[in-house]
Amino acid sequence: MIDFYTVILRKSADYWVSLCLENGLVGQGNTPEQSIDKLKQAIESFSEVYESESDVYLSPLSINELHEFLTLEDAEASDTYELRKVYA
Repeated sequence: MIDFYTVILRKSADYWVSLCLENGLVGQGNTPEQSIDKLKQAIESFSEVYESESDVYLSPLSINELHEFLTLEDAEASDTYELRKVYA
C-alpha cells in the first residue's frame, strides 16, 4: 500500500466528510480530525480485506465522483474545503 493518501475535507451543515482520492473511501465526524480518524479506520479495514480477498479491487476516484462530492446540494452547507496529506 502507499505511505500517504490525498484527502479532501468538506464541511457539511452538521459534520465534516473526508474523501480519499486514491480509493474513494470516506469518513465522517463532528470535526475534520474526527472525520480523518474515521477515514483511517476505513482504510485499515479495506486494506485487510484487499490483502486477503482476491475479488476486491482498488480504484482511484473518478473526476465525476470528485465533482459530485464537491458540488453536493446542501442549502445549509458552506463552501469550506480542505486538502490534506494523510498518513495511514
